[in-house]
Amino acid sequence: MSDRFRLTLAQLNPTVGALEDNAGKAVDAWRQAKAAQADMVALTEMFITGYNAQDLVLKPAFTRAAMATIEALALECADGPALAVGGPYLEDGELFNAYWICRGGKVVSRVLKHNLPNETVFDEVRVFSHGPLGGPYSVGNTRIGSPICEDAWHPDVPETLTETGAEFLLVPNGSPYYRGKRDVRMNAMVARVVETGLPLIYLNMVGGQDDQVFDGASFGLNPGGALAVQLPVFDETVAHIDLTRTPDGWRIDAGDRALQPDAWEQDYRCMVEAVRDYWRKTGFKKALLGLSGGVDSALAATIAADALGPDNVRCVMLPSEYTSDHSLEDAEAVARNLGTRLDTLPISGPRAAVTRTLAELFEGTQPDVTEENIQSRLRGLLLMALSNKFGEMLVTTGNKSEVAVGYATIYGDMSGGYNPIKDLYKTRVFETCRWRNANHRPWMNGPAGEVIPPRVIDKPPSAELREDQKDEDSLPPYEVLDRILEALVDNDASVADLVAQGFDAETVKRIEHLIYVSEYKRFQSAPGVRLTSRAFWLDRRYPIVNRWRDGRTG
Repeated sequence: MSDRFRLTLAQLNPTVGALEDNAGKAVDAWRQAKAAQADMVALTEMFITGYNAQDLVLKPAFTRAAMATIEALALECADGPALAVGGPYLEDGELFNAYWICRGGKVVSRVLKHNLPNETVFDEVRVFSHGPLGGPYSVGNTRIGSPICEDAWHPDVPETLTETGAEFLLVPNGSPYYRGKRDVRMNAMVARVVETGLPLIYLNMVGGQDDQVFDGASFGLNPGGALAVQLPVFDETVAHIDLTRTPDGWRIDAGDRALQPDAWEQDYRCMVEAVRDYWRKTGFKKALLGLSGGVDSALAATIAADALGPDNVRCVMLPSEYTSDHSLEDAEAVARNLGTRLDTLPISGPRAAVTRTLAELFEGTQPDVTEENIQSRLRGLLLMALSNKFGEMLVTTGNKSEVAVGYATIYGDMSGGYNPIKDLYKTRVFETCRWRNANHRPWMNGPAGEVIPPRVIDKPPSAELREDQKDEDSLPPYEVLDRILEALVDNDASVADLVAQGFDAETVKRIEHLIYVSEYKRFQSAPGVRLTSRAFWLDRRYPIVNRWRDGRTG
């Protein structure tokens, strides 16, 4: 019996629906594995279709094409190491999330996912059928168990694989990032290693797909939970790892242990990669955004510049009579520091025209939020005109605090194709700006140094839609607001819970009310990066029509 097994891990970035491109990536990884004399190359869950493909896999023509692509891949990769790749499998009218094992020009085995996630961003129960509890597959004289993603989060599948002869576990994943996810994964996988007594290799994909970003960070654990190998976060990586057969079974040889950045860096990297992949995978090359002189648009511009390069970002200042000189100066400084283009389009003329048009109908009424929203919507109109004319996707710049309470104008500053800071509370916006000013990494395309002037970060936030306006005129200070929002949105706390913590009851009730009545805005808002396990969209699904309030029902 061989006492060595070389496994090539392909931590790669597939694109949903790009079957041929994804197959090409698989072939390239297989060729690297062959050159390294590997016994097997492993790709991730649903790699051939990209993940999360959602209802796309329910389209029979797509699923048939994906299966045919894997069968062709098996033929192309006949002479060399075995190839394991995730993809759909349709049999007798049932659709499965499968892991296909190819060797010698044909498919020799399929693993069918048993435990289907039905929480947070996942809804696999409505898409796939549950596969049966199965046994390991063989590569040479080695028996490998592959619990597919969720199957490794529960003890039943790894236990069954161990009892039926698996010698080590290879777990293909499509596991998206959220803050602190690595510790959650590691704890779960250590539990499986302790329970089974087998080495475990956790292989995760990288890359952005709509709101989700897959962060890689693949790793290998030996029995007892000792970390043997750690791949980098977010980077495409093809790595060769070796296992040695010992009297006590297989053990992963000690390999590279890539540095795992802190939460601030991983959040920022996640936002950059989300923008980079959203633009690339949808066919856009350039971005534009309204640069107001405030902190949110400054951070969004910086993320766009780091993702796409400053030459591919257009910033637009759209001043009104309420725009301060400081805001004009700060917007110019941000664009100059980043090296992006800055255009200025005053909205005073268009606003006067709209005011004249509405004058007769508005006669006898007092100015209110209507006139403020007109300004925001004029800005949205002009920005969308530029987007249409020049093919530059519009970035929208509302933070999670604003998105939560509806402190944004629908069809105005909410206009746009993607929001990189949608899951970042305002207090974290401030700190993220400070982090970016102090740090630069090779994956950033923007310049190093203090790109966001401290004055932009430190000044009181304002929409500048009326004289002397401040956000705190209508909202609690962000330090207070964000703590309330984290409790209500992220932790599903009650009003009573927050009152017990010392918050004012009426303030909490008002914020809760704003969250609920803003649901229709979020329903129509641009997609944005998921940074937490309670991001707005798939993680948190609330009705638009909803008269329930904590403590009363109507």
